[in-house]
Amino acid sequence: MRSPSPRGLARGLAVGALVGATLLDLDVVRDGGYSPWATVAVLAAGLAAVLWPAGRRPAWLTPQLRTGVPALLSLLFTLSAVVLNRDAPFGLGEAVLLLCLLFVAVRNCPPRWAVLCGVLDGGALLATPARYYGGHSDEVYVFSLAGLVLVGVVAGLAAYLRALDYRRTVAVAETRREERLAIAADLHDFVAHHVTGILVQTQMARMMAAGQAPHTSQTAPAPTPTQELDPVLAGIERAATEALASMRRTVGVLRDTGPGPDTEAADRRPVGDLAALTELTEGFASPGQQVTLRRDPAVTDDLPHEVQAAAFRVVQEALTNVRRHAADATEIVVALRCDGNRLEVTVSDDGRGGTQLPAAAHGGGFGLVGLTERVTALGGRLHTGPRAEHGWEVRAVFPTP
Repeated sequence: MRSPSPRGLARGLAVGALVGATLLDLDVVRDGGYSPWATVAVLAAGLAAVLWPAGRRPAWLTPQLRTGVPALLSLLFTLSAVVLNRDAPFGLGEAVLLLCLLFVAVRNCPPRWAVLCGVLDGGALLATPARYYGGHSDEVYVFSLAGLVLVGVVAGLAAYLRALDYRRTVAVAETRREERLAIAADLHDFVAHHVTGILVQTQMARMMAAGQAPHTSQTAPAPTPTQELDPVLAGIERAATEALASMRRTVGVLRDTGPGPDTEAADRRPVGDLAALTELTEGFASPGQQVTLRRDPAVTDDLPHEVQAAAFRVVQEALTNVRRHAADATEIVVALRCDGNRLEVTVSDDGRGGTQLPAAAHGGGFGLVGLTERVTALGGRLHTGPRAEHGWEVRAVFPTP
């Protein structure tokens, strides 16, 4: 039986504490002889809003609805108690629920709704003491001051995390844009390669057609023009087909890219292939490390150029991550295998997370985002994760039409 992860254990403890606090509120209501229905409605709405699993929430249960409805119920409960001049209880469970909803509102709601829902949740929390102590007692001011501090701390933390989320979203979008520009550069190289071959073979065909002589040999029959031109024309057809296939498989991911890439930089950008993996792996190993390249004989060099370039990038990024995050690895294995019409590229290491690089050199963590963009653009899949014993594995699978 697997032991729970620290994150899962902490989440379970938090849920248990929250439910326990709400049960304590209900116990106070029962001991005080108060009507339980208003308290039950507020606590039930708050618990549903906080604890409803994210994967099972219906589409209509938006963050603004989740955070606004319990706060409105709490405010109506407080307002009715003040207007009717009746004592009504408030407790720790309701306060914690309103703070959780304030956090969700500030962090997850759309900008305008975040302000409105945050004010509702914070205002509901600050108003709860008025149910029991009245509107102008000293106890109300004490509880309101403490609540104001809690509201400021929770709202500030949520706003900070929201800013971090925004920065990461921008960074991921920029990484994807850069990767798409890189794919555009590769596409330029693929098409240029094929079109150049078409041009050369077309020139050869014209020279052969212009050099045809009307004489015939007496020792052997002279080949007809059609027989001599047929291999050249077949090569032109094959190159054109490969160029169209490269564009069809790659250009779809570039449709929403911004302004065009720097063509001069694209012209100079080198494109890796499977043959370059030997040099890449041989030059990677540090002292005490062994890098092994295992290439299935079925993996040939005539795979589509964009697939070879993507496979090269997968290996390059995986090895870079080993150097950044697992410098203590002693054995690194790069494997290429063909399984039917699929190319599988695997990079695995036996590292335990030791690294000799400073924290500033670890990178922003967006290399895998770019790899995912590149691999999925070709209809492939990328998987990264820990190995069964120890170490890390990066595996990419590409279709090879």
